[in-house]
Amino acid sequence: MIEREIESIGSFLAARIEDRARFNGATWYRGHSDASWKLQPSYIRKERPLSETSLISRFRQSAAMLTERMPKDEFDWLFLMQHYGVPTRLLDWSESPLVGLYFALENHSVSPDTDAALWCLSPTILNKNANIVSADEPNYIPSFEDIELQGYIPSSVRQKHRLELYPVATIATRNNARIQAQLGTFTIHHANPVAIEAVGDKSHIIKYVIPAKHKETIANEVAELGIDRFSLFPELSSVGLILSGLIG
Repeated sequence: MIEREIESIGSFLAARIEDRARFNGATWYRGHSDASWKLQPSYIRKERPLSETSLISRFRQSAAMLTERMPKDEFDWLFLMQHYGVPTRLLDWSESPLVGLYFALENHSVSPDTDAALWCLSPTILNKNANIVSADEPNYIPSFEDIELQGYIPSSVRQKHRLELYPVATIATRNNARIQAQLGTFTIHHANPVAIEAVGDKSHIIKYVIPAKHKETIANEVAELGIDRFSLFPELSSVGLILSGLIG
């Protein structure tokens, strides 16, 4: 796995230009406020007293009367759970490096001595490890509706828990303002807890480490380019947080 340090958006762009030839097709980004964190979804990381299907059932029991749009299938319930912070097998990614940098540095003042990281993923190279390829479409990325993802449905994972498939990159319908604003995409794990950066020969991933001393500089550059909480979370709760900050 390639790992580089960056000290500004300019140095990141220089590194990306140098690394661009390694990836063909789409490139996705994810920011971590702690560079030591692995690329594992919250449900995989946690001790799990409840099975995933039981967790979904509990969530549905409480959420069914509260949601404006009833989820149509198991994946749809996973998206809704992810949206509200329930542990799932999903990891959020973005097609924009600025979005990834925002999330890596959003709370940079809380842990000023901790290095952050921006992860860069080739979804098509990752998916080759799960034997998801298309002879007709070299840069093919499946959606949650496609047959390649049927083995990752919660009920299927539970029934075939001994079959540990590799995580895959996939796209979903951007059916809410938040995922559209963030240019959101996903990876989803199966029962195999392997971190994405440890899959295969690791040629699908690049890690850009942001040293603690440079976090404030890059955070200010991201803000200067118009990336802030409201642009990524276009919701009333964001307006409230922004106004609260203005009055101290």
